[in-house]
Amino acid sequence: MEKVVYDRESGQLLTASFMDYAMPRADTLPDLVNGSNPIPTGANLLGAKGAGEAGTVGALPVVMNAVMDALSRLGVRHLDMPATPERVWRAIQDARPPS
Repeated sequence: MEKVVYDRESGQLLTASFMDYAMPRADTLPDLVNGSNPIPTGANLLGAKGAGEAGTVGALPVVMNAVMDALSRLGVRHLDMPATPERVWRAIQDARPPS
């Protein structure tokens, strides 16, 4: 839903504030289930596993793979992020055989 857009000629940032693009809201998100695995690792003295944002790195590829899986039966073979409604629609239109 969010996307940074620049003017091609001047390089001016066109999405400079949260007023310029759709912010994710509770009704646009899927149901989430949080889990925890409190078993320490034996790989270090602290027993600590990954930290920081490492756990979220896989989220974007997972979502894009799900979108591509859904669109593959329509002949779509590539879609750049973000998967905006317009990009998805254009990819579907481009994948359709000419009539």
